[in-house]
Amino acid sequence: MFTDSHCHLTFPELASDLPRIRQAMADARVNRAMCICTTLEEFESVHALALLDDQLWATVGVHPDNEGVREPTVDDLLTRGRLPRVVGIGETGLDYYRLGTRSVADMAWQRERFRVHIRAARELGKPLVIHTRNASDDTLNILRDEGEHGGPGSAGGVFHCFTETTEVARAALELGFYISFSGILTFKSAQELRDVARFVPMDRLLIETDSPYLAPVPFRGKTNNPSYVPLVAQQLAQIKDTTIEAIGEMTSRNFEILFNGITDKA
Repeated sequence: MFTDSHCHLTFPELASDLPRIRQAMADARVNRAMCICTTLEEFESVHALALLDDQLWATVGVHPDNEGVREPTVDDLLTRGRLPRVVGIGETGLDYYRLGTRSVADMAWQRERFRVHIRAARELGKPLVIHTRNASDDTLNILRDEGEHGGPGSAGGVFHCFTETTEVARAALELGFYISFSGILTFKSAQELRDVARFVPMDRLLIETDSPYLAPVPFRGKTNNPSYVPLVAQQLAQIKDTTIEAIGEMTSRNFEILFNGITDKA
């Protein structure tokens, strides 16, 4: 009934506890989860999970925050993106939150990495999984510059773990992207984000955990896992004045549409 559109099951906090997590997911009626890749070095383990479990799917990409790792080429992403059960490109995007002593101009390498992912996604016809933090203007401008417009030929995708403004959400929607909300939506301090969620149309919503991070209330501060994604759905149901079942069904359907017709039996 529920789909976690973004989690990191190969991260150490979760990888050693997968049997218990899979049982917890079943108990919580979390039917599917997307295992997100953040480095090429990590890809084989992410892909292996998806191959072994027909309720898990995989992406390929290099997170914008990761430095000192293998830099992806378009061919790297194309080769891996064509493998079975790899249905998205990312996590990719821009992150200016941890600049330190660097300037935005110093992050040209990050912007070029992002462009590489967009080009691969467009060639494959597979959606992008976008991470953006303190960089929404550049993220949107690069997407537009690379030909993302929401029409034929666009890769499209999802802005994951959304924490930006309504204006950014509107721009992302205009480019054909979906918006995914995490456990942050349940935090007491997140009223502005709940207002954004109210704005996003039901047919463009996804839910996620981004586990092992950002556990929703009442588990905030603890290790997150996909069995907690119904708590995000519950918060969205309150925001949208509907039922948790309706949110679960709609976000699961949106997941299937975005990721090229995934079904429980595929």
